[in-house]
Amino acid sequence: MVDRKLTGAHYGLRDWAMQRATAVIMLIYTVVLIAFLLALPKEYAAWQAFFDQTWVKLFTQVSFIALFLHAWVGIRDLWMDYIKSFGLRLFLQVATIVWLVGCLVYSVKVIWG
Repeated sequence: MVDRKLTGAHYGLRDWAMQRATAVIMLIYTVVLIAFLLALPKEYAAWQAFFDQTWVKLFTQVSFIALFLHAWVGIRDLWMDYIKSFGLRLFLQVATIVWLVGCLVYSVKVIWG
């Protein structure tokens, strides 16, 4: 019998925790946002004043960062599990990183600009 050593990158627990933590952040943001939007008057000025507050912008940006991290872990695992060609997998992972960084930069521009 061959004694196989099962080692790897040890991403499992860290990725599981990252997925759960980012999901909780997004859930809290969604609940808070829905509660505030239901309580606000249905006028543009009230919504604009709400979204101009620094804490709302910061909470929104943190939630977007959580979304991008959540997406990265999920898509990276998908590429690692189902794409066997190293070259194609590397290309898809780099393309995903470029896309998510672009989305992050654009989110900063929209939220803070």
